[in-house]
Amino acid sequence: MGVPGSPFHAGELAIQQRVGMRERIASVSAIAIRDHMPDQHRQFFAELPFFFIGAVDGAGQPWATMLAAEPGFIGTPDARTLDIAGGMLAGDPLRGRLRVGDHVGGLGLAPATRRRNRVNGVITAIDDGGLRIAVAQSFGNCPQYIQHRQHSAAPNVGAAGAGAQVLRGAALGDEDRSLIARSDTFFIASAYLDADAGDARGVDVSHRGGRPGFVRVDDERTLTSPEFRGNFVFNTTGNLLRQARAGLLFIDFERGDLLHLAVEAEIIWDGPQVEAFAGAERLLRFHIREVVRNVGALPFRWSEPQPAAQIARTGSWPEVLGG
Repeated sequence: MGVPGSPFHAGELAIQQRVGMRERIASVSAIAIRDHMPDQHRQFFAELPFFFIGAVDGAGQPWATMLAAEPGFIGTPDARTLDIAGGMLAGDPLRGRLRVGDHVGGLGLAPATRRRNRVNGVITAIDDGGLRIAVAQSFGNCPQYIQHRQHSAAPNVGAAGAGAQVLRGAALGDEDRSLIARSDTFFIASAYLDADAGDARGVDVSHRGGRPGFVRVDDERTLTSPEFRGNFVFNTTGNLLRQARAGLLFIDFERGDLLHLAVEAEIIWDGPQVEAFAGAERLLRFHIREVVRNVGALPFRWSEPQPAAQIARTGSWPEVLGG
């Protein structure tokens, strides 16, 4: 059940309680989680050429995706309204699947400055590929685990990714596995939309970062990822505790591919694998349901990464430790 006046539902509260942080987070969240966007967030969003969202399709599957357009495509006519003027790429698994009344999680992230801010809400209007979102929650996030990258325009790629090849399947192909095995970043969309969540019901999209290969490819349908020390809010794991379905997004920063995965997640709280991965507080295991690879769709390419400082206290998968 949702707690009156709390921005958290039972899943989030249960994990906060499990790690002994419930009271502390309750006091911090009363100030940090707002029902409106502060002016600095509004200005930040307006300057972004890309924006991440999470939403749930008609079958109840969350998807994480990246929107891209000219800076200014994210607008805020007032502190409680977020407008998105296009930016959804051809082949996006959410394209044409969003409806008025849907919950959306939004994340503005600038790798060059390691700045990120979150905004979650409900779609109130859809017009010509644009969305209007009534803001329910707005809060900042620290720069932990964000790799520094500079982006530049990709030659011969349209802003909407027109003409990109879209590959679909039920399992990872060789190129998918290769991308994940070298990735230092991914995004995860999760949701808890049952009525008992009260005002805390909604969708979240979050960033994850680590050393290249921190997401282990167990086989063509299974991935395992460490969960590092974060802000103790547990939006993602709290959602997954109540609803196991999630959406993952991996970005090929060199080629401009977007790899979307529809998964079911399980939380591994402890055990030898958790202990063997330096910095891991728990693990998430993802069982793949659907794969969508949008080849060369992004109109950007990125420089070589400069690792986040927090990466130094994290490890890699031991080669001798199996699943």
